[in-house]
Amino acid sequence: MTARANRWLEDVALQGEVAGGRRDAGKRSVTVNRLESPLGWLRARGHVSERQFAAGEKLRCDWERAQLGSRITMRWDAMPATRDRSRGSAPDLGAGALDAKRRFEEALHQAGPGLGDILWRIACAGEGMRDAETALGWPARSGKLVLTLALDRVADYYRIN
Repeated sequence: MTARANRWLEDVALQGEVAGGRRDAGKRSVTVNRLESPLGWLRARGHVSERQFAAGEKLRCDWERAQLGSRITMRWDAMPATRDRSRGSAPDLGAGALDAKRRFEEALHQAGPGLGDILWRIACAGEGMRDAETALGWPARSGKLVLTLALDRVADYYRIN
């Protein structure tokens, strides 16, 4: 692999991983290709700043921690012992997931009306810019400007300098 390709590969430590009911004592990491995401592609070409990229990544992390994405496999966590029909059918989220959900919703609110859609599509769902613009009914090349405005507001919310 060339040195140029290597700069987009980054080792990221896995945090808070639980294996077999206890925290993993050893540090583990994965190699992430930063160009796989549309936001990484935009950063590599100078369309978003490092601050905007960090804000988008933080938003995506909160979205994933809040377990807001759709599932394509069965949930294997334990079923409740009683079938109390008075409770909602939504899965019980842990405190960390609830905090992440709150942060995600507040960040979208901070971005302002109409900007949450482009943020979610690019940063969280991984849609390309052209697909997001088409889905939102926007003219070509308008999404980058709107996305950068939204990412600046989210960076302010997350206090990213």
